[in-house]
Amino acid sequence: MLEAVEREWGGQSDLWIFAYASLIWRPEFDFAEERFATLHGYHRALKMWSRVNRGTPECPGLVFGLLPGGSCKGLVFRIPRHRVAAALPALWDREMPNGVYDPKWLRCRTASGQAKADVKALAFTLSKRSPSHTGVLSEDRYRQIFSDSCGRYGTTRDYAQLTYDKLRTLGIEDHALGKLLALVSD
Repeated sequence: MLEAVEREWGGQSDLWIFAYASLIWRPEFDFAEERFATLHGYHRALKMWSRVNRGTPECPGLVFGLLPGGSCKGLVFRIPRHRVAAALPALWDREMPNGVYDPKWLRCRTASGQAKADVKALAFTLSKRSPSHTGVLSEDRYRQIFSDSCGRYGTTRDYAQLTYDKLRTLGIEDHALGKLLALVSD
């Protein structure tokens, strides 16, 4: 899939990445520019099973995915063309270790100074047909996951809280995520 993404990008311009969760607060690649962006047609949802990063096979955790419908506010990062050869494989190793996401090139509406512009950015989406899509989870199940699930990068709760806090710092309100976190507030 990485080769297909590289072919679609073409190598003739800088590469844009849409960030909607941990990439916002921990991008782990060098970028030349970041902009606020809105992606229409997808929304951020804590509905993807994580059996490595935020959970285990025995006690799966959750991570965010972009699911069809609605819109999502986040950031886009511009990676200069000459840095893509180093940045994209590292990003791929991080986001696609199990090939769970469905990478897509999507139009993001950005604000650059006074002007608005669309950029075509690589976004990691999740199909509702994926075996990693959770489907509907009860409040009790979210509480249990927030309480018990921990993987190589920490707990689902910490991941969700870090994302929520960074979004709020950026002036982005995610009411659905706030409601989930309120289930386990101390």
